[in-house]
Amino acid sequence: MALNNSQYDTIIRTYEQKQLHNRNILDKRYETVYNKIPEMNEINQKISYLSVKQARKLLEGDEHALMELKAQIRELSNQKVVLLANAGFPANYLEPVYDCPDCKDTGYIDNQKCHCFQKAVIDLLYTQSNLKSILQKENFDTFSFRYYSENHVDPKTGRSSLATMQKAYQTARDFVDTFSKEFRNLFLYGDTGVGKTFLSNCIAKELIDRSYSVIYFSAFELFDTLAKSRFGKDDAADQMYEHIFDCDLLIIDDLGTELANTLTTSQLFLCVNERLSRRKSTIISTNLSVETMRHTYSERTFSRITSNYTMLKLTGDDIRIKKKLMNREEN
Repeated sequence: MALNNSQYDTIIRTYEQKQLHNRNILDKRYETVYNKIPEMNEINQKISYLSVKQARKLLEGDEHALMELKAQIRELSNQKVVLLANAGFPANYLEPVYDCPDCKDTGYIDNQKCHCFQKAVIDLLYTQSNLKSILQKENFDTFSFRYYSENHVDPKTGRSSLATMQKAYQTARDFVDTFSKEFRNLFLYGDTGVGKTFLSNCIAKELIDRSYSVIYFSAFELFDTLAKSRFGKDDAADQMYEHIFDCDLLIIDDLGTELANTLTTSQLFLCVNERLSRRKSTIISTNLSVETMRHTYSERTFSRITSNYTMLKLTGDDIRIKKKLMNREEN
């Protein structure tokens, strides 16, 4: 996933801040050492003087100047180590300070992104996703089928809630594994508490960990952000507006809990249609039935979704209630 300019600039600014912070640390160390060991300042000035002197000799054609300079600096550096040790400082006390010694806080090694840069990307994506804390708890590693029953059968499909979730789980896994190759969208619908949001979060964590940009919104938050960007002077909403259409995956959770009106209907169509045209994946979850969706959000929006999304109906008992009952029985 290629970072957009804003995201890249944000990460580069953090590296610039690190460099400035670490330079300040080193400056303070030099100040401390000079106050305690005045001879250290004299040695550093001598090194600077010798460097200029030998550079002139090199320009004048003295082939031995560089070798002489290295020997002189080596001797003076050894003197510095002895002075530091005698004053109780570690030998590397005046060496440059880096958060990442591998890339020296530049983010790059031989024009390739350092491992610390990759981590910075993921950390930024987590922060921008609105999901940073919840994904530590809700992910594929913590997913469990124990809350879905073989006895709870959907009369319309004839499948149990366990079989339905097993299929949905595999679809979610395939969605992640083929994300870079296939353009896909998911529409998760069903009663409250059957695991729609949890499954969306599982997908989100996997993709963020693979350096894809994911943004999560409840339906209310999404329409509120779009409205603020359209009608108000809200810098945060303006910045988020373009990310809504450009992020690799947009998650719209609990569609139908917002106050539905002509504005939200038009904004949903805009969001769905624009992301389809840009081939950017979207996951929508709702407690609404398919028929209610059709009547609430216009025929053209409904058509866009049913034609371009994998429709997954989840069934079962409310997992939050079931968890409490199971925990009570186990304790």
